[in-house]
This record gives sequence, structure tokens and C-alpha cells, in this order.
Amino acid sequence: MTDTAPGTTLTGPAPAPADSPAPGSRALAEEARRGRRRMPPLLAYALRRVASSVLIVFGVTLVTFLLSSVVPADPATANLGQRALDDPEIVARYRAEQGLDRSLPVQYASYLGNLVTGDLGTSQQTQRPVLDDLAEKLPATLELVVVATVMAIVIGVLFGVLAAKGRGGRLDRISRTLSLTGVSLPTFWIGMVAAVLFVKNLGILPGSGRLAPALDPPDQITGFYTADALLAGDLNAFASAAAHLVLPASVLALSVIGMVLRFTRSAVLESLSSDFVKAGRAKGLGGRGVLWGYAVRSASGQLITATTLSFSLLLAATVYIEQQFSWNGIGQYAFRSSTNLDLPAVMGVSILIALVFVVVNLVADLLYAAFDPRIRLS
Repeated sequence: MTDTAPGTTLTGPAPAPADSPAPGSRALAEEARRGRRRMPPLLAYALRRVASSVLIVFGVTLVTFLLSSVVPADPATANLGQRALDDPEIVARYRAEQGLDRSLPVQYASYLGNLVTGDLGTSQQTQRPVLDDLAEKLPATLELVVVATVMAIVIGVLFGVLAAKGRGGRLDRISRTLSLTGVSLPTFWIGMVAAVLFVKNLGILPGSGRLAPALDPPDQITGFYTADALLAGDLNAFASAAAHLVLPASVLALSVIGMVLRFTRSAVLESLSSDFVKAGRAKGLGGRGVLWGYAVRSASGQLITATTLSFSLLLAATVYIEQQFSWNGIGQYAFRSSTNLDLPAVMGVSILIALVFVVVNLVADLLYAAFDPRIRLS
């Protein structure tokens, strides 16, 4: 028993109130609250990519506007007749109507404001809103590019896998030689040779346009003549649209089949030498099951890259092909706009192509993240 002086009180840690949680439970509750607020990794990754894509599109508008403003030719000279050019008042009125008499920052701010509302200006060659022209011609280009991309992916992946399977064999050597040849040859040269061979000499394919002149275009639903003809039940229009599509799509596909083949061959060879493929073989799986179930499946990331690059390259190459085969799409519209110095149309095409590129790459990145969790968690 300990003696204490009178009036002295013993001190120590105050007891916690009965309704106060222990320090450990408070930490657990805070951690649980943070866990509830945490966004799913894939959604967070998607939002970051969307934000960066918006910045890229904004940068494209700025670069496109600056490049269009430093063109040495005068839009008034390209779009007014000689008699109008001799009248200074007409020239001044034209420059005021087009906003060419204002400073560049003011012109760009006005262009951005119109762009947000969907106003891309009025085409000087068609006298229609640029947005209407692009909406009318985009389906033709997409039909051509989508078919060419599918052809390139199917043929390139098939021969790439077979070349990897028979590495060093005859098929591997032939595939690599043909892929190098296809990548090296210019697209417009392939188009000219194909037109002379299959249209002029053999006469087995139509030469230009999207449909035979005697046929009326099908009612526009998707904008793809082949799909719209099938939806309308018009087999004659479908056969004609498909025949007109074969040659330009094949020429486009030939320009990237080699790249897809080499991508696929390299990715499959790398997968075949990996440990999980060796483990599959050790378990007694057949060669075909290991090849397609393990090696090709693990190369899906590289195949996504090949598909994205193919679509982007083919979209850029349509300018030559559409002009050669009179394919009334975005490429031909861009060619005519640039030769006529139709600046609103040129800028509209540039922004549309950039937007398609951004969307395609965004989809590819999201597919990467879906297939590989390491990407969305990094």
C-alpha cells in the first residue's frame, strides 16, 4: 500500500469514452473510406486518355490554323475571277466576309468558337457547309478503308503465323520477300499497274466510281453502298458496289499487308520461345493448339498495334487511291480543296482526319489496357 500526501491526486492516461473508436479502428475506417472513393483502374486510365486526346485535338486545330494562315497563295486570287480581282472593293469585301482582314489571334478565337458549335465554315468550292460535305463523303472513305484493313489483317496475320511456324522455310522466305516488296512499292504505282492489268487488259473489274452508272445508289442508311444495298435487298446494286470496291481496297491493302505480316511473325516467334508455350507443349498440347491458343493469343497486343497502324496509314493513303479510281470520298474532297485553296474545307478535312486518328488510337489504348492490366495500373 502506497502512502500519498493529503490533497494529492494520481495522474495517468485518461480513459477513452465508451462511444469513441479505438485508434486502430479509426485507421481502418479511413482506409475503407479511401477504398470506396478510389476509381476503378480501367476507368481512371480511360479518363486520362480522353483528356490527353482532347488536348491533342486542340493542338491539331492550332497547328492546322497556323499552317493555313502562312500559305503563300492568296485565297482571294484562287476563288475570285480576274475581273473581280481588278476591283479593290470586291477584293476587300471578300476578305472581310472570310475574316481575312482580322489579326491571327482574333481569327483563331473566332474559328474555335465556331468549331465548338459544329460550324466548320462554308466551302468555297461547293458553297455548302463543310460539315455537310464531310458527313456526305466520310462513309465512302470509311467503307474503303475498313474493307482494306480487314483484308490486310486477315492476309497479314495468316501468313505471318504460317511464316513464324515454319521459320527459315520456303514459305517464310517467300513471305518476307513479298512483304518487303509490298512495303517498298508506292501506292499510286500499284494502283496504276492494277488498273492497267485488271481493267484495261483483262477487263474483269470496273475501273472507277462506287457503282455502275446505270444503277441508282441505294437509300443511305449507313453510307456504305454494299451494306445499304443488302439492307434494301438490291442484289444488283450490291454486286456492282462490291465489284467496284475490290480493286481500290486491294491496292490499299497491299501497301500494309507486309507490315502486318512482319508484326505478326515477330510477335508469334517471340511467343513461341516463351516459358508458357514450352509448358503447354510439356503438358502434351498439340502444335496447332499451342500455336493458336497460346502464341497467337499472347501476341494480341502487337496485333492491336498492327491494326491501328494499318487503319491510320490506309486513311492517309486514300488521297491517292480516291483520285485514281474516282472514289468520291474524303481523299478526293481534300485533293480538290487543296488545289482550289479552299481553306475552310482543308482545315475541316485536317481536323476530321486528326479526330479519326485520335479515336482509333484511344480505342487501341483501351484495348491494350483491357488485355494487359499492367498498363492501366502503371
